[in-house]
Amino acid sequence: MIRCEGPRLSLSGPLTVATAGELASAGQAHVTAGDVVVDLSGVTQVDSAALALLLSWVRAARNAGHRLTIDQPPAALVSLASLYDVDSILPLAH
Repeated sequence: MIRCEGPRLSLSGPLTVATAGELASAGQAHVTAGDVVVDLSGVTQVDSAALALLLSWVRAARNAGHRLTIDQPPAALVSLASLYDVDSILPLAH
């Protein structure tokens, strides 16, 4: 699930291959409209599709001249980002 509150996108539930597709288009317009914080505090499960989704949003935001920050990433996402060596390009707030 995705909830938009001004410049904050809050995601909840699983962020996996089963859900990432529908979330991709729902968040795309928000990340290109201005600076945004993606709040992952409500995310219950992640897999590599979560990384792909977030990296695509980061790229879209940067291409539009905006900044995207990922707030409260689950430990599993941080671990996956490190495993795939994308932790340096994923803007994780700690």
